[in-house]
Amino acid sequence: MKKCVNPEHPHCTQWVMPGDSNCASGHPQAAAAPSSFDLISALRCARPAQSGAAGALVYPEAAPVALRPHLHVSGFDPRAAGGRQAIKIELRGMPADSAPLITMQLQSALIPHGGSRHSFVRTLRGDWRPLFIEFSSRGLEHGQYQIEVELHSQQDGRVTQKWACTLVILVPRADATLTEIHQIFLSTHKNVRVMADDAAIAKVNAQAGGGRLDIDVTARNASIAHLNLDAKPGKVDMGFSTIAWDEDLIEIDVPAQAEPHPHPSGAACLVNAAPEAGAQRQVRLFALDECVLGRFEQYDPEADVLLTHFGDDGQDRQGLTRRLSGRHALIRRGSGGFEIEDVSRYGLLLDGVWPGKGKPVPLRLGMRIELSASIKGIAVLSVTALLPNGVVMHRVDQGAHAECFYFLEPGKHPGFPVGAFPAAPRAAVMPLLFHFNGGFWHLDPVTGKETALTPATALDKLCQFPRHVRFASDPYPECWIQRSSAGALRLGQLAHELHTA
Repeated sequence: MKKCVNPEHPHCTQWVMPGDSNCASGHPQAAAAPSSFDLISALRCARPAQSGAAGALVYPEAAPVALRPHLHVSGFDPRAAGGRQAIKIELRGMPADSAPLITMQLQSALIPHGGSRHSFVRTLRGDWRPLFIEFSSRGLEHGQYQIEVELHSQQDGRVTQKWACTLVILVPRADATLTEIHQIFLSTHKNVRVMADDAAIAKVNAQAGGGRLDIDVTARNASIAHLNLDAKPGKVDMGFSTIAWDEDLIEIDVPAQAEPHPHPSGAACLVNAAPEAGAQRQVRLFALDECVLGRFEQYDPEADVLLTHFGDDGQDRQGLTRRLSGRHALIRRGSGGFEIEDVSRYGLLLDGVWPGKGKPVPLRLGMRIELSASIKGIAVLSVTALLPNGVVMHRVDQGAHAECFYFLEPGKHPGFPVGAFPAAPRAAVMPLLFHFNGGFWHLDPVTGKETALTPATALDKLCQFPRHVRFASDPYPECWIQRSSAGALRLGQLAHELHTA
C-alpha cells in the first residue's frame, strides 16, 4: 500500500489499496509507470494461451516502458589531477526511429584544441557502441569545467534531430583527499540518499563515531546492496576508484533547412576589374574547417592559400617565394575564435615573435603575420577584422593592392542585426559575407537581406560592393593550377569569366 498522492490534497494521509485508483477518501490517484518487477510479475502470473495447431504458448504483451534519452558517463577518476583521463560515454534511451549513426560534438577547455567530434554507431543488437573520450587536466586550475555536448541525427545529409547536454568535470586540488573529492562530487552530481527500487533490498547499518558520513546506496534490477559500517569513534573514509552518472539529453528543435546553395563552393574569389585607390584586385574567400597557407605552386599545390612574394617589379613566383614552405601555417576555428599555427620549416613571426612550431595562437585585431621567420618581407599579413563568423586579413607588403582574404567558418551565420565587431577602417567598409548551405552569401547589414553569390549575381547592386566586381568560383581565377588530388586541371577563369561579363 501507499499513501494518497493527489496533488490537490497534499495533506491527505489515507492509504491506497493495491489496485485501487482512489484513496479511502475518494481522491483519484495518478497511474504510476509499471516497474520492471511489475512487468515480470505480470508475465509470470499470466496464464498462457494456446494458439495455432502447433499449440504454441502466447503470453500477453507487456506495456513498453518509455526511456529517456541520456548519456551514461563512467570511469571518471578525479584523483588523477594533472594527469591523463579517459571516460566512457554510453548512449542510452534513444528513440527507435533515430538514425543508425549519431555524431557527437564536444567543446571544453579540457579537450585538446577546444573540441572534438565523435560518432555513435548502432550495433546489430540494437544498442550503441560506447565511446572513450580522453582529456588532460595538466596545468589547469582546480575547479569545475564544463563539457558542452551536442548530438546530431542525420538523414540524407541533413540534421533531423538534435540533443544537447552539459557535463561538469571536477578537477580537484593536487593535495585533495579522496573523501573531499567524493563529497564534492556528491554535492554537485547526486542527492545523498539510500534507495531500493524494483523489489530490491538496500540495507544500511552504520555507526560512526560522531563524525560526518555521506552515503549513497542504490539497489536496482532485483539486486541486493548491503552496507554495514561499525567503526569505533573516529573518522571513516570510504570512496570509490571511479565515479559514474547519468546526464539527461535535452532535445532541441531543428528548424527547417533552406534550399541548397545555387552555386556551392568552399573557396572562391571576388575579382575587381577596375580597382579604385586602396582597393584590392582579388578578394579571396575561404570557408574550410582548416585552411592551409603555403607557397604558390602551379602543379599539385599543398596549400589552399597560395602566397607569393611581391617585389619592386610586381609579383615574383620564384625567388623569395621558394623560401615559403608548401604547408607553412594553418588557420582554423578554435574554442575561443580563429587561431593560427606554424607548421613550416622556416617559421613565422606573430608581432615579431616566433610562437613555436605546432602551437596554436589566437588571432587578434592588428596582429602582424610575417612569413617567414628567417627572411623578412616575403609575405606579410595583418588581421583587419574579427567577424562573428570569421576573420579578414590584408597584405601589408608590396602586394597590398593585389589581394586580401576572408576566412569564414563553414555553415556559420553572423546573425541579424549584426552587432559591433572589431575592425580596421579598410575592413569595415568591405561587404559582410558568410558561408551557409555549402556556398557564399552576402548579408545586407541594414535590411538583413541575404543574397547568394554566384557568377551570375549582379554584385554592384549589393551593399558595400564597388563597381566592376564579379564572383569567380575559383580562389585563383587568374592562374592555371593543376591539382593532382582532384584529378583534373583547374583552368583559370580570368579569360572566360571576365571577358564574358
